[in-house]
Parts: sequence; structure tokens; C-alpha cells
Amino acid sequence: MSSRSQILMCHPAHFDVQYVINPWMEGHVGRVRKDVALEQWDHLFSVVSQLVRVAVIEGSEDLPDMCFTANAGFILGNRFVPSTFRFYQRQPEIPLFSSWFDDAGFDVDDAMADTPFEGEGDALLQLDGNPTPVLWAGYSVRSSLESHREINQRLQIDVVSLRLVDERFYHLDTCFVPLGDGRVMYYPAAFDEMSLKQIRQRVPGDQRLEVGESDAMRFACNALLLDHTLITNHASDRLIRQLSDWGYETIVTPVDEFILAGGAVKCLCLIIDQHANPVGTGHVESPIRSTHVELHGHLLDSGLINRIFDSTNDAGGEAKVEQLTIAQRHDQPSTAQLRIIAPSADRLDMIINRLMLLGARPSDEPQDARLEPVTKDGVAPNEFYSTTIYPTEVRCEGNWIPVDRQRMDAVIVVEMGHRDQSMARCRLIRDLRIGQRIVCGVDGVRVNRPMAKLGDKEFSFMSAGVSTERRVELAVQELAWEMRRIKNRGGRIVCVAGPVVVHTGGAAYLSQIIRLGYVQALLTGNALPVHDIEYNLFGTSLGVDLRRGVGVHGGHQHHIRAINLVRGAGSIREAVEQGLITGGIMYECVRNGVDYVLAGSIRDDGPLPDTFMDLTQAQAAYAAAIEKTDMILMLASMLHAIGTGNMTPAGVRLVCVDITPSVVTKLADRGSIESTGIVTDVGLFLNLLARRLSQSDA
Repeated sequence: MSSRSQILMCHPAHFDVQYVINPWMEGHVGRVRKDVALEQWDHLFSVVSQLVRVAVIEGSEDLPDMCFTANAGFILGNRFVPSTFRFYQRQPEIPLFSSWFDDAGFDVDDAMADTPFEGEGDALLQLDGNPTPVLWAGYSVRSSLESHREINQRLQIDVVSLRLVDERFYHLDTCFVPLGDGRVMYYPAAFDEMSLKQIRQRVPGDQRLEVGESDAMRFACNALLLDHTLITNHASDRLIRQLSDWGYETIVTPVDEFILAGGAVKCLCLIIDQHANPVGTGHVESPIRSTHVELHGHLLDSGLINRIFDSTNDAGGEAKVEQLTIAQRHDQPSTAQLRIIAPSADRLDMIINRLMLLGARPSDEPQDARLEPVTKDGVAPNEFYSTTIYPTEVRCEGNWIPVDRQRMDAVIVVEMGHRDQSMARCRLIRDLRIGQRIVCGVDGVRVNRPMAKLGDKEFSFMSAGVSTERRVELAVQELAWEMRRIKNRGGRIVCVAGPVVVHTGGAAYLSQIIRLGYVQALLTGNALPVHDIEYNLFGTSLGVDLRRGVGVHGGHQHHIRAINLVRGAGSIREAVEQGLITGGIMYECVRNGVDYVLAGSIRDDGPLPDTFMDLTQAQAAYAAAIEKTDMILMLASMLHAIGTGNMTPAGVRLVCVDITPSVVTKLADRGSIESTGIVTDVGLFLNLLARRLSQSDA
């Protein structure tokens, strides 16, 4: 037994549940059986004292959680780093613990200012089995990610950041135990996937013991390891056998009364005699990175601040508001500056990329974009910047350059243009060629996302949202008004349509809209023209008489016969010019000079000779058709609509009409403030729209 005390405990004379700061406390305020708690603590003290020396600090009447000494701070060698508690109820414990360690001869650090760090509850040292000491550190619920970087800098130790995602396991020591020989025991569901990957990368599979829910919920992982003895509140027979196979003796000493407050064996014991061999003379650099972003707009009313926090947290980072100026009027914008912290540079780039989609802009000193060469045709460098629909600029040689041909899910190629001036352009990954320079990371990238205005009454379809059937007539009225404006100024409207347009009886109305000059291009698949032509030839769609709503004898052959007729003519245009097709959507496209692009799929019969069966060619033709477009009207075609939406830059009006709300929502979720969805039957919608456009042209 060491001559120096190895464990610090606090007598629980004042233990109680007086407030709620974790889920375990819910419903337990004032319900602690103090006599039972004292008995359980005494037994734990006896068990631990038989193995190591235990020091005891006296508690305080106003601090019912002070008995959970593991949260007091973190000790390495003779150095004590006190905690900075997230909740004010525990903050008065800090000077009491610091004073005790000072009297005991420890070097007491200053607490971390404004950076929550809850001591050994979230900082577990592992020595055995590692060439260098490893500090497993939890964050997200109580301790902050930023505190891990501070610990790394103060103690020059390798810190592995693990994100906790279940508030019941609010400290790392509730769900993770570093064992000897490089082994670990943990409850996987308490961590996010990124953290589980960290554990798996550092600890081989045969050295990991994953605890089940039943053991975890009884705080089996909140255990104190002393040499090869593990002391815990609970362990199933299976868990005891697994630990025994690794050479560990398990001692179960119930402390259930303390679980009412969210703590068990390890929470009640702080390890104060732990030493790590020097890491070496070199600097141990933390992988944690941070940067600043600015926000401008209706931050509170629109919920943007919450979305920024949620998006950052979901990606494993943290956001901290450093400056916030709230507007005094509803029609004035607010501003904020936030520091974004992430566990790695790659993760920070990903988070900033997400936040720029929400309107955030990096505010740190701008740097030139990092350019890396393509080393294999059709393959981008690993850290390429993935583009959005919003106008983007990249910084090259100190100058901001607008990116041409903006679209989402592409990369940015920087090339030398006229007069040796750099130029930037979006390109699909498949079109990349060896030697081209690609923008990587988010440094030197600026996204210009327009901020939506609150209370803007001008034409609801111009702002992201979904209109229900109760507002169809109003939506059609506003849409017709805007379509007329586009037509009068010589603008371009593209229609993306599915075969449901024909099935619902909307073909005649779409034909009328084309004839009136409100469509400059039609994007669709093989099915719509087949059924449109079938209807013109036989009066059926998929063999169903649309006027009577009944199937026609032998009607199942009609669509194949329609395909064969067009194939015989050579193309849709030639079938129209030969007088074989005398009406319908495709007829009006040919007669009125409307471009059409047909993108095929594996399910297509025929196909029609006009249909692109090469996906790459079809995508390129779609992209060319929507260039310089003012509005895209998407009619009951989820796949073609989403595909087109991904090619469309911000600033283009998107109107999606579908009877299925989820289809409409998918388009609205792109984030474009110029898009809207109308949930209704597409045949009814086209009827109303054609009537309104006819009236406006009368």
C-alpha cells in the first residue's frame, strides 16, 4: 500500500437530491434515504481502504453533491487542475477542493475560465499497455471540447475526445472504464459514431469489452479500478466472467442510493495518486481546432441560432457565442459572432461547410483557398470542398473570385484565364482531369447566402415552404402572375414533369400552357412522352380510358404500339411532322419550338429514340437546359425534380407540385429561400394554372 493517499472521498453527511441537473435526479428531489446512503458509503470506504490509502474531505451543508469527489478536478503527478462546473449549484465546491489540495501540498492550477470541465468525471487516464499515457476525455453534455485542448496544453498529454450523446450518461466515467494492459470497457450507445471509431482505432477488438444496456443502466461502468480489482455498484454474471477471463476480480458493492443523484462508485472516488512517464521533450499538439463565424439577420425569431447550435453539435463540434447584438425592432437584423470548436481540422471544415449553408460566414482573417491537384481522372483530392446552390467566391492571391456555373454537389476548379487572371468554376467530379487544381477545405471560401426576411408578404411561393390544398388557388394566382412577368421580359421557364401529369388528366392543360408560351424547356423521362403519345393515338394512358376511368380491352398494348410508331418514324419530331402525332404535350413542344430532354431508366420500355439512356449524357443535357433559367416548375416527378434541383443554383424560382407531402418537402429542404411546395393533385393544379394564364393573356 502506498504511503501517500491514492483516493479522495467525501463523507456524505449532507448528501441529498435538492435540484435536477441530470435525468437521474428527475422525480427524486427530497427522496434520498440518508441512513441507507451513509451505510452504503461506509461499506464502499471499507472496501477501498483495504486496497489503498483513502483521504476524506469534509463536505458542506449547502453542497449535497460534494460527495461525488471524482468531479472535483484532475490530478497528474503533483498537479491539480480544478473543475469548472457547468451548473451553478456545484460551483461553490471548487474553492473547497482547491484549498484541500493546496494544504495537501499539490500545485493547484487556476480553474478554466468560461470553459466547463468536470474533472475526473470526464477525464480518465490510461497508462498500462500504451507507449505513452492516454487521457480519454468526454464532452458535449457537461465538459466542453475546448477544455480538452486546455488540458492538452497544460499537461502535455495525449487527449482522446469522446462525444457523449445520451444525457443519462452525462460524464465519461458513467459509461467508460480504462483497464490495464490497454484494454477498455464501455457502453457503446452512450457515444456517437465518430467517437466509437476513435475507440476502435486505438483499441484492438480483442481488447475491448462492450457492456450491455442492463449493466450500463445500473452503472456497471462507473467503476473504480485498483490494480486488477474492479469495484462497481453492479455487474451481471456474464460481465464478471468476461472480466475474470482478463484476470480481473470484480467486487460488487451497491451504492444505489447515490444513483438517485446520478452517481455510483467511481463518482464517489477521486484518484489523487496517478503518475505518467514523461511523454518526451516534443510538443504534444491537440488535434482540436477552432475558428470564428458571423451571423446577420433575424437570428432569434427565425430560430437560426438554434439551427447553428444543432448543426454544430450533430457534427461533433461546439458553438460558443462570443458577441450577440439583438435588434430593437422586428424589421432590423441582429448580429452574432460565434467560436466554432471541432475535434479535428477535417471535422471543423465539415462543420463550417454546413454552417455556411445556413448563412454563417467565417470572420477570421481570410486566407487564400488551398488548392490541390487532381492525380487521377475523375477523382478529386480527399479534402475537396463540396459546393452548394449559393453564389460562392474563392480567394486566390488575395483576391475574391466568383465561382462560375454554380451548382451543388460539385467541386471548384481554379484555372488561369484571360490575362493570367485566376478563374474558378464548378465541375462534376467525373469531369476532373489530372493536373487541375481543386479547392480543398473551407479556408478562402465565401458563400453568399441571402437571408430570408420575416413577415415578407410578397408572393409566398418565393420563400421556402409548403402550401396546403386550402391555399392552392391563391398559390396558383401568385404563380401565374410571376410566370407572366417572366414571359413579358423574355425570361425562361423550365417544366420538369412526370407521367402522373397524363394519368391525372393534366396533359391537355400542360399542352395549353406550352401553347401559350409559358414553357421554354421540358425535362422528363421516357414515360411521360410515351403515355402522352398513347393518349393522343388511342385515348388511353397505360391502357385506361381517362374519360371513363376504366381499362380498355387490349389496352395494355397501347404504350408499346405508341413507342413502336415513334421508333418507326425516327423521332418524336418526325412523327409530329409526318402527321402521326396530332396533339398533346410533345406535339405542342415540337410545334412551339420548346426544347425537351428525356432521361431514361432501367424500367423503360422501348425506349423512345429521343430518350438518353446514358446517364452522363442525360445529366449534361438537363444541366444545359436549365442554364439562365428564371423558374423551374416541377410536376409530380420526385426523381427528376430532385435531380434537377441539385443542378440548380440559388436565385432560380423552384415550384414543386405533388400530392405527396414528402416529395414537396424534399425540395424545400434544399435550403433555397426561392423555393416552395404545393401539395395537391397535379391535374387539378394544371387546370387552375392554365385557366389563370389564359385569362391573363386574354
